[in-house]
Amino acid sequence: MKTFISDFNKLVKLRLTLTVVFSASISFLIGAKQQGDIMWVNWVLLTIGGFLVTGAANGFNEIIEKDIDKLMKRTMDRPLPAGRMTTGQALVLSLFMGILGTLVLVQLNFIAGLLSVFSIFLYAFVYTPLKPKSRIAVFIGAIPGALPPLIGYFAAFESSGFGLAYASVSESAIVITPFILFLIQFFWQYPHYWAIAWVADEDYKRAGIQLLPSLKKDKASAWFIFISALIMIPVGFLPMYYGFGGWVFTIISLLGGLAFTWFGYQHLIEQKDETAKKVMYISFLYLPLTQLVLLFDFIPFK
Repeated sequence: MKTFISDFNKLVKLRLTLTVVFSASISFLIGAKQQGDIMWVNWVLLTIGGFLVTGAANGFNEIIEKDIDKLMKRTMDRPLPAGRMTTGQALVLSLFMGILGTLVLVQLNFIAGLLSVFSIFLYAFVYTPLKPKSRIAVFIGAIPGALPPLIGYFAAFESSGFGLAYASVSESAIVITPFILFLIQFFWQYPHYWAIAWVADEDYKRAGIQLLPSLKKDKASAWFIFISALIMIPVGFLPMYYGFGGWVFTIISLLGGLAFTWFGYQHLIEQKDETAKKVMYISFLYLPLTQLVLLFDFIPFK
């Protein structure tokens, strides 16, 4: 049983899945605060549905990449390349999680359920097979990677007609808020994943995957990491600009953006794995911290 639990955790990429669920749940609470009513039962359902949908997407990803995973040190111990789980078993688990998770999210809000299906499709069946073929995969992968805030936000609202969210807030607020949350997470992924791609470049190349912007660890790729880190400064001002982020959030986001930029600049100058790791580590801290701060420093639309 312990082996199965361990393999299941690796199949769904537990840490990544929990990060995604955290992002969606924070956005759910922001949406609930915006309409003035937090339904905690729905929050639990979102957490369960989000976990299942994300786990399914990761499961499909590992099924498709099982031969590639055998070639990389960081992935060769996953259950499929290690031979502890068959493709059929992984497929059944992933299908079950995907269907059940989508059904749960559809019950909360039709748009949330629809976005979850789109996220699974884009991540598992577009981004995953594109990774060994083109560096454009990073740009494609950033879309499903930024969808959890939208899914979580819309799940906080009841559905009307074909799933359009409605509540006691203006329609413009319902459109603007999740879109900004999406943009923050969308732009955050570039310094995050390019820093990871730099650190794991040798391992990726062993499997025929090249995700760095210039396909190698050089100044051009370092420039992309620096510029993408620099972009996080203006991105952090968007919630205040659109009227739902307070000063505390804006200051924390600014400090985080400056830290991103400083470490990105250090990496541009030195171009070492150690400096890329600093960009990677600040990315791990930036997103959950700013999302939590925004939840408590959120200004509801009038």
